[in-house]
Amino acid sequence: MQTRKKYIFLTFLASWLLLFFFGGDQLRRFAFLSERKAGARRNWPRWTDQSFLKSFADPEELQRDGDPSLLSPRERRAAWLSLSRSSGCRMETCFDFSRCERHGFKVFTYPQERGQPVSETYGKILSSVERSRYHTLNPEEACLFILSIDTLDRDHLSGQYVRNVDEKIRGFPLWNGGRNHLIFNLYSGTWPSYTGDLGFDIGQAILAKASFDSQSFRPGFDVSIPLFSKDHPQRSGDRGWLHRGSVPPKKKYLLVFKGKRYLTGIGSGTRNALHHIHNGKDIISLTTCKHGKDWEKHKDTRCDKDNVDYERFDYQELLHNSTFCIVPRGRRLGSFRFLEALQAACIPVLLSDGWELPFAEAIDWGKAAVVGSERLLLQIPSAVRCIRPERVLAFQQQTQFLWDAYFSSVDKIVHTTLEIIKDRLSPHRSRSRFLWNSLPGGLLVLPDFSTHLGDFPFYYQHGYSPSKKFTALIRAAPQAGSLSQPILRLIQAVSGSQYCAQIVVLWSCEKPPPPRGKWPQTTAPLTIIQGRRKLSDRFLPFEAIQTDAVLSLDEDTSLSTSEVDFAFLAWRSFPERIVGFPTQSHFWDPEQGRWGYTSKWTNEFSMVLTAAAFYHRYYHSLFTEYLPAGLRELVDGLAACEDILMNVLVAAVTKLPPIKVTQRKQHKEVAAQQAECRDGAAGTPPPGQRSHSAPRSAAAELRGTGGSRRFSQRQDCLNQLADWFGYMPLVSSQLRLDPVLFKDQVSVLRKKYPSLEKL
Repeated sequence: MQTRKKYIFLTFLASWLLLFFFGGDQLRRFAFLSERKAGARRNWPRWTDQSFLKSFADPEELQRDGDPSLLSPRERRAAWLSLSRSSGCRMETCFDFSRCERHGFKVFTYPQERGQPVSETYGKILSSVERSRYHTLNPEEACLFILSIDTLDRDHLSGQYVRNVDEKIRGFPLWNGGRNHLIFNLYSGTWPSYTGDLGFDIGQAILAKASFDSQSFRPGFDVSIPLFSKDHPQRSGDRGWLHRGSVPPKKKYLLVFKGKRYLTGIGSGTRNALHHIHNGKDIISLTTCKHGKDWEKHKDTRCDKDNVDYERFDYQELLHNSTFCIVPRGRRLGSFRFLEALQAACIPVLLSDGWELPFAEAIDWGKAAVVGSERLLLQIPSAVRCIRPERVLAFQQQTQFLWDAYFSSVDKIVHTTLEIIKDRLSPHRSRSRFLWNSLPGGLLVLPDFSTHLGDFPFYYQHGYSPSKKFTALIRAAPQAGSLSQPILRLIQAVSGSQYCAQIVVLWSCEKPPPPRGKWPQTTAPLTIIQGRRKLSDRFLPFEAIQTDAVLSLDEDTSLSTSEVDFAFLAWRSFPERIVGFPTQSHFWDPEQGRWGYTSKWTNEFSMVLTAAAFYHRYYHSLFTEYLPAGLRELVDGLAACEDILMNVLVAAVTKLPPIKVTQRKQHKEVAAQQAECRDGAAGTPPPGQRSHSAPRSAAAELRGTGGSRRFSQRQDCLNQLADWFGYMPLVSSQLRLDPVLFKDQVSVLRKKYPSLEKL
């Protein structure tokens, strides 16, 4: 009896020890997450613009230590290596890194062969590659190669199916068994099995494929892309449907689906069962058998009624008025409705077992979609009903971010593919999971600049803050190669600011700068840099600039120390924007059918000229490295176009207008006519054409031959930039920031910046 009790006691003790060692950690983690979730603070954006919604994402959920969903691509790839060692290819075995060492990540597209047909969609993909900053015309410089043979549609029943691909690619001297090649594919296989067979041997090539099956997907090597139609826009694309005031808190329908029902064959099981969840109230599931040539031969007893109900609802209306959209598999794993649901802010409910989701290596789909199981279809309604309203809004906001950042155009889909591959080449400089899944997105965060959140202007709400000093960057191109009185006064005024860390003068003249003794004595260090005499030089990422804030100035700009101090403090509250003094506006001219440019002194503006403006130094890197060389050449060829491009770039990144700050009245009246260096390079404006230290009236802009030419060039610049971006990124605003008690009838002693009110 005693022995039996002893065994029972030992068994009981062993059970508790096992529970403690193997389950205690999970219990503690559950308790910790529950407490943290209950006490989580809501982090509301500081932006006041009408087009932005408040964030409903839990700030502590966005950045969580130990959360595997936040691992960098390097860490995820390391975890996948054990799975992919037996899958044939991975970057370490099937990619030649040495090709990328000398010239970096350059992409070469094969020249188009005469008589070789290319579909409209593949033409867009090739065009997107050629428009990217990585494209090269020299195959010797290339790190990655892309075929000119159209491999998108590998259904041999399709009219766009290209035959004898194996024979053609083996004749390419650069093919090398597919090594360092990237192949795009949207459709593979054919009736009835729709397998992933492409009909040719891809060898060691990276496959960027839609409807990727997780069984054939090679983790850390292949790239899963979304299925998109031939009408998908090349650039920009339509914006998402969710914005302030556009979507009610509770939509008419909870869950919807409208699409084809397959009576037989692959994909028919899930779609045939969708009618079981239809209740005709808040869950609408509509299918039709009326597709294909022989649908009447195979129709069942439900077909006629289903076809009638199908016509009662408009698909676009359902997208607009539903919270969740079912995205079941079709004949293949992916479908067009996935991107349609994302754009409509209708949270995708995915029913496609085994589908490797698009860009899952970088994108955390758990924050934007509900991934269900085809076998558990009947549980979907109860599952989505359990999602709290604030989580629903967070899901919707993430769908809009992902749509705009990675899926709204062919350009973004292709560029995302290239950036994911590039991150694999330098794991120590790869973007983290957080950067890919937070505004402004991975495409606009350059890891070559930094991988630390605090170095970018977008993440200061996550516990970081911009530096407390600024660097003044003055572009000087004097007529005779000597110092003028305006630049001497400007240096003295800027150096008098308590926030000035250093002054950098960009000397854009062929004649050498004056000796150090000719420059004024300043409290802040003064550095002279010899420029290349190009207008875009002012936005080069100079190593001398170490502060977050850059004060960009022209040599003829007139500012006081008080103006500089106040503008800098205003910028620290809006570090992602351009903050400054002289403003300009854009407008649509219906008569000319093009964008117009005006410098009229009005309450509304959309640009702050970089003749006197603060912005974050990261925009220098974005301007130089993100934008293609063609745009920078455009800037150098047109007078006063570089500040327009910088404003367009910042607006495209932030979706926000610039900030105008208080300025003295004479700032409006002065219109300096400082001449440029006579020995300037080609593209440098002739004398009298470079001055925007203050806005001028339209009449003043058009006064004289030089002014008229400059005004015309600015309009041409604006329209060429809108054409390149595919839309007009500039955002108008009427906001101006003034100091407290500005022009109030109180004692001057109570005002911090009394000199700003002087005439």
